[in-house]
Amino acid sequence: MKIIVSSPALTLFLGCSVLTSSYGFTVPANRAQITTRTTTSLQLSEEDDTDVEKMLAMAKQLREEANVALVELGKEAESRPVKVVDPATIPLSTAEASELLQPLNFEGGATAEEQSTALAEIDRFTKWNQCTGRKIRTYAVTQDGLKQKTSGKVTGDSLGVFGDPDVSLDDIKDLTVIVLVVSSILAVASLVFLPENIGATFTYLFGGIPIVFVAVGSTSPGLIADALASTKKTRDDDVEKSARICVHEAGHFLCGYLCGLPVKSYEITAEDVPCVEFHVTGSGDLAREYTNEEIAALSVVAMSGSVAEVIEFEQAKGGANDLVALDGCFRRSKEFLGAAKQEDLTRWGALLSYQLLTENKEIFAKLVQAFKRKDSIKDCIAIIESRS
Repeated sequence: MKIIVSSPALTLFLGCSVLTSSYGFTVPANRAQITTRTTTSLQLSEEDDTDVEKMLAMAKQLREEANVALVELGKEAESRPVKVVDPATIPLSTAEASELLQPLNFEGGATAEEQSTALAEIDRFTKWNQCTGRKIRTYAVTQDGLKQKTSGKVTGDSLGVFGDPDVSLDDIKDLTVIVLVVSSILAVASLVFLPENIGATFTYLFGGIPIVFVAVGSTSPGLIADALASTKKTRDDDVEKSARICVHEAGHFLCGYLCGLPVKSYEITAEDVPCVEFHVTGSGDLAREYTNEEIAALSVVAMSGSVAEVIEFEQAKGGANDLVALDGCFRRSKEFLGAAKQEDLTRWGALLSYQLLTENKEIFAKLVQAFKRKDSIKDCIAIIESRS
């Protein structure tokens, strides 16, 4: 049988085969002729998948033998780039996401560290702690800048920073006068009608009420405004309040999840709606000062409830307690935060939470419905992570 070499590529292939096969070619002792082993030709048929599979297997084997030969010759083996599939492009149903969450027992008291580790290890989850690094970078945000970047929706007034809009400044003045007059009358009456020592004690107590009232009004005027607003509510307001709380808490839940804060508690409140509370760090509420990154994440989560109300109702009414909690976090910061820096962080947190909620508006809408149904933590997370 004659061997005709027609190209350098074929020459390389035959050389590789000689180096890698112990029985592919046989050279007789007299070197007079070259004989080859008998081979069976592979008949391909478009209708026969078995033949195609055989051909692919043979091609794979030939590639492997060629690579071995190249290595023996001191050259690099041929390598094909591995295509990396982005998990975000793979559909994930709510049921599948719930199944992946089965090992986590949120209601049974899974610790902050357990939650953080388990959620980070689920490769198909793409939303958990999404803000780390890429977006948690604070910068100064002015009032005008906040208004402009949110199309005029998010302002100090719309966030309810100055208290419930249903309560006017005249209402605050009237309440202040009432507190002062009533406290004075009770203090004088204590001296007149009670025994001497007891009367003096109650006089001091009643005399201190106006001082406490002014102190609360100076530091957290929203608390007094909310108390006044609660006296004006009707049955229709109760229905709206329930809807507001669901929107408010859904905003907290979504932004907290995106910022990587584990859930500390999730319970039904007196208003018959779920309320979520987060650990302030991924390792739990440690008795230590908070880093800049932790303060930034807490700023976003604290403002997200009020911003969610603004998006849904154009006006927030339930953010006073969030601002008080955020102020407590500022006080535990490693780096000293002056008044101007705290205001910048508060506005920045409002801006980023607005961006997160609008970028994930479909997820946010589904999450609001889940809160109205009082769905579990796993169901809420599954809604966030599911994608079609």
